[in-house]
Amino acid sequence: MQQILALVGLGCAVWVIYDAWSKNPRLSEMAKILWTIAAILFSILTAIVYYVTQKMR
Repeated sequence: MQQILALVGLGCAVWVIYDAWSKNPRLSEMAKILWTIAAILFSILTAIVYYVTQKMR
């Protein structure tokens, strides 16, 4: 179970980092850096917050 959660967390972090840097031109450079750091530290929670704040606009 722990391995599945780790894989989901890794996938969430990769998705946030990829989307912030390549698919979201509205973000400033500093915002992209902050999203990247947050994705590395809090992957699943960051993915949820990123989706709600950036994708549902």
